[in-house]
Amino acid sequence: MFRHLCRTTARWQVCLMCGLSSPSRWHSSRRSVFPVLRCPLLPIHQHVFEANQRNSQACQRRFMELLEQAQQGGGTSAVTRHTQRNRKLLARERLRLLLDDEDYLEFSPLAGLGLPYGDIPSAGCLTGVGRINGVWCVFIANDATVKGGTAYPITVKKQLRAQDIAVQNRLPVIYLVDSGGAFLPLQSEIFPDKNQGGRTFYNEAVMSSMKIPQVAVVCGSCTAGGAYVPTMAEEAVMVHRIGTIFLGGPPLVKAATGEEVTPEELGGARLHSQVSGCVDHFAAEEHEAFEVARNIVSTLNFRLSADVSEEAESPCFHPDELLGLAPRSYQNTLDVKMVISRLTDGSRFQEFKCRYGTTLVTGFAKIHQHLVGVVASNGQLTYEAALKGTHFIQLCDQRDLPLLFLQNTCPTPRHTLNTQQAEVNSNCLKAQGAMMSAVACSSVPKITVVIGGCHGADSFAMCGRAFDPNFLFLWPNARVSLVASTDEDMDVNRRLQEESSAFFSSGRLWDDGVIRPQDTRQVIGRCLDIMQQQTSAQKLPSPLLRI
Repeated sequence: MFRHLCRTTARWQVCLMCGLSSPSRWHSSRRSVFPVLRCPLLPIHQHVFEANQRNSQACQRRFMELLEQAQQGGGTSAVTRHTQRNRKLLARERLRLLLDDEDYLEFSPLAGLGLPYGDIPSAGCLTGVGRINGVWCVFIANDATVKGGTAYPITVKKQLRAQDIAVQNRLPVIYLVDSGGAFLPLQSEIFPDKNQGGRTFYNEAVMSSMKIPQVAVVCGSCTAGGAYVPTMAEEAVMVHRIGTIFLGGPPLVKAATGEEVTPEELGGARLHSQVSGCVDHFAAEEHEAFEVARNIVSTLNFRLSADVSEEAESPCFHPDELLGLAPRSYQNTLDVKMVISRLTDGSRFQEFKCRYGTTLVTGFAKIHQHLVGVVASNGQLTYEAALKGTHFIQLCDQRDLPLLFLQNTCPTPRHTLNTQQAEVNSNCLKAQGAMMSAVACSSVPKITVVIGGCHGADSFAMCGRAFDPNFLFLWPNARVSLVASTDEDMDVNRRLQEESSAFFSSGRLWDDGVIRPQDTRQVIGRCLDIMQQQTSAQKLPSPLLRI
């Protein structure tokens, strides 16, 4: 009995050191066997921390400016025309009616900004994951205030990425359709290739065969190729006098036949719900349509994870400290364990091979009570570090544990390597290749957060975009480039600086969005919740044939 009390007292002292004062938190920590990762900010770190913090604050100001620009959609006149003349709800208003709450994860809100063919705010559509009657669902909502809902190449790319996320995580998809079809002047970049417009419909068919439910709400124009989105979904809802479905609209009919016909007569909700059978549910107005869609989700028979009544342990350190740990450059990088200790439950971390290959940190932790394997860059990916990473990734795959990659890879210099450097690099190639293979072949879910640099081949071993992570996010300070900038060629250096920024990357959908460092724990926790949801049925049926 005395020995038990001593152990109890020791645990309580550890909790006090972490700043956890409530007995309920102590009970939670007692069940956590991982040691606390004590990585306080020391005076020796202060000058680097402050330089990083100033850079992070500047990056965040730019991030908020771009985010505000994207959220304005097509601008004041387009919003007025959409809501007053066309009497339609805005995309975000529709999401408020569809989802349980506004606590949803939006993907790539900066996509479409700074493109060669102009700014397309949010790529003309909102995508993300939110709960509908407790079920995590992917949503793809056209924003008709942006170019009338016309699909640009970046629009198609964003929609395909949302479908990929649905397939990877076996999530239902809700399409909120309000689109005028493809932007014809750029048809060569939208129509013909494998991963362009037609891939949307291919994905719909494949997802149906995988028993991934899809529901469409037609709350605006649904023209040309876009008409197949609701007709290939398992169930479709259509709003009276607002939704239309046709391959060619009234102007095309008049040009071809001379006949004058209204949009409602040609492809309205009454026609498609009573005559053609293209839609399954008639809604008199938008509010009713989203209530019907919510009811449909309730019939999907998904097995929901049990609610965890106990609150997860908070980290021992304030999340705002991550601003000073976000490296301004690779030379301003502090120990990545300082980042880990500000993300995990109770700052607890069970390190794996802590004395070997120390430029890569691997180990086990809990984030919002989800057990994960952490793979974090702590320097150049050496031979020993790559071997260690390979071993750990295979271990997590065997134990069916999701992987979290914190990527800050070493930039590759543009100058030619000398003989000694070439020999060292060649020794790493086999080990790095093995780690790439382990990442590519592991079947567990993966989340990648680029906290610093995403450079060269090392980024592939750290589960970069090409290695298909379930989710990939960037901090605003992140840099994405093949090689490092130098002072030798100012023109090339200036271009590298511009094209390697997190905002340039996110505008082209090379990631799933820029997130603030202090929000990282919350975003990762949300992703882990989403990945945990699975469909209750195991048998994969044939695709559903519509009328």
